[in-house]
Amino acid sequence: MKIGIDKIGFATSHLYVDMAELAKARNEEPGKYLVGLGQSKMAVIPPSQDPVTLACSAAAQILTPEDKGEIGLVIFGTESGIDNSKAASMYVTELLDLPENIRSFEIKQACYGATAGIAMARGYLALNPKKKVLVFGADIARYGIKTPGESTQGGGAVALLLSGDPSILEFEPQTSYLAQNAMDFWRPLGHSEALVQGKYSSQIYLDFFEKVYHDYLSRTHLSLADFSALVFHLPYTKLGLKALRKATENATPELSAKLEAQFEASREYSRNVGNLYTGSLYLSLLSLLQNSEDLVAGQRIGLFSYGSGAQGEFFSGKLQPGFKALAADKAISEMLLQRKQVSVKEYEEIYRSSLEIADNVLIKHDDDPASFVLTGVKDAQRKYAYKLAQ
Repeated sequence: MKIGIDKIGFATSHLYVDMAELAKARNEEPGKYLVGLGQSKMAVIPPSQDPVTLACSAAAQILTPEDKGEIGLVIFGTESGIDNSKAASMYVTELLDLPENIRSFEIKQACYGATAGIAMARGYLALNPKKKVLVFGADIARYGIKTPGESTQGGGAVALLLSGDPSILEFEPQTSYLAQNAMDFWRPLGHSEALVQGKYSSQIYLDFFEKVYHDYLSRTHLSLADFSALVFHLPYTKLGLKALRKATENATPELSAKLEAQFEASREYSRNVGNLYTGSLYLSLLSLLQNSEDLVAGQRIGLFSYGSGAQGEFFSGKLQPGFKALAADKAISEMLLQRKQVSVKEYEEIYRSSLEIADNVLIKHDDDPASFVLTGVKDAQRKYAYKLAQ
């Protein structure tokens, strides 16, 4: 049977900071961020938003009442967990009014979490072909103000509805993966901001890509020419471009140019949002589908997932006829255009306030246009609201 992605939703904050302005404030040349990292704008996440609210906003875009009744499994991939015990997915099932006769849990392995969720979902759907699975990649990337990693922050959520007979992308059976214990990026217990060895992490990313990509080709007897596009996990978009150029080192100029043009389409959203951690790869896929003019049903898309620590995987899928409806939808590009720019000073104030959420204090959310908001913490319990239901 076919198993794959039937629907994709995406949500981020209504606020952003311009990367050229951030570069100037940090006494850097704007080109270091705009070209060297490949980033133009960075999402700024207010205190009223967290991985739960972002995930709910992403899922609400795509779920119908019929979908909700058919969901048997919810998997929440995140490395921005809000509790050391309780899964973020539990809040989501209530806020989205999902049925209670489901399995629901959270999964963590840095930026690989959503891909791990997809692997589990494929097994579940093979045994339950009439069911659907909701997989989230939702995170807020934080490294700290005036740190080396500051320019690769961001945040948002991707919601993937997986099913048999999918309308967007059918996963192919073969996959290649690699795991190694590496201290390239981590966030110790009690830390709200990540620790990273930037150059080391980037090099491991590229090493993992080469290993799993070539292993995949060896296992499948495919070649680069069999792919119409490659999409990547993009902590910053220039890193994906470096990986692509490793794949095209021995390719013809025509094939290299075609794949690089597709890559430009795939990084458009990430360039203007920043790092999504677990959702990044799937935002790249969504961006490709909505910004490329050269895709047709039946074409093969290669996907590279990477999570520091470290886990990598390369797999592929074939476009299904229904992807055209998603490709024609302009809601996400319009949402990104309608966001409000904040100054660097405002961004810093919002950042600090998001780290200082106190118990038994209400969180201001009147100016947040999102339907799902975090309203506060009472007796160490997070409180959420669906504003349209009030």
